[in-house]
Amino acid sequence: MPVTGRQLPWLAGAASLLIAPFLFIGGPDWASGPLLKSSWNLGHTLLFALLTLAVRPWRWLAGWRLWLVITAVILAIGIGIELIQGDHNRDMDGRDLLRNLIGGWLIIAWRPVLLSGKRTSARQCLITTAATLLLCFELGSTGIVAARQWQVHHQLPLLYDFSHQNPEPFWAGRLAVSVNHSVNHPHSLKIDLGTETYSGVSLNNLPADWRGFERLTITLFNPSTEPLALTLRINDVAHDRSDHDYNDRYNTRLILGPGFNTFTRNLAAIESAPDGRTMDMSQIRRMGLFAVRLPEPRTVYLSDLRLD
Repeated sequence: MPVTGRQLPWLAGAASLLIAPFLFIGGPDWASGPLLKSSWNLGHTLLFALLTLAVRPWRWLAGWRLWLVITAVILAIGIGIELIQGDHNRDMDGRDLLRNLIGGWLIIAWRPVLLSGKRTSARQCLITTAATLLLCFELGSTGIVAARQWQVHHQLPLLYDFSHQNPEPFWAGRLAVSVNHSVNHPHSLKIDLGTETYSGVSLNNLPADWRGFERLTITLFNPSTEPLALTLRINDVAHDRSDHDYNDRYNTRLILGPGFNTFTRNLAAIESAPDGRTMDMSQIRRMGLFAVRLPEPRTVYLSDLRLD
């Protein structure tokens, strides 16, 4: 049976009631991958589009008043949601407010175009186009993340592609692309280490499935004449979702002499590192390089990072 105009608001209201709880329960956590997080965030746009369709504010308002009230109400609800999520250990994201608005704006922008029997004015076309472009921007952002994650999944044996001009989607910490001290790559990564208790970088977006490989190889360049001690840590998804116990991950010490230093570690040792369990080599989540209590700032270059 086809859905009628009267049934549509009721169906939209029912769907929004089903979706709303997932703003607070379930969904990605901090250990989830970028694609899941980006896709999940699109639910904000869908939810507020359904809510706007269910409430039908055009029954009472029109023109600029409709847009002003819809924007104010969605912003107020969105801020409330973000505050509640913060109390439930969910990350607060200001961009979710824009996603909420896009959902409401899409409905009130497209409704006159789809339902009016009159010719659409240039002003209405401009409004509809703007709302649609905002939606395309959000969808495009998720598409970019999907393409990036496909590339990450298929870049093995490289754990990081040194041709990237921007390391931010992959790494956390003080680092930058450098043309110095590269090894068979267009660039290296310059890592700045400070004097805080723990100073370093973390590769948070990397190929997760290390099965079928035997060794990890990492090449670093120490520009100083003084040796440098670094700690290499590796953990799987299970560790990220646990108490982060030191003995539940792989930790090893790397002593860098002046110049290039290449270190090789057997993956069997990494797999057996956690106490009381084996690391899930199909779900590697994070790799860190850090120094402890340096007496002065230091610099090191990451030149190669791969599995063999």
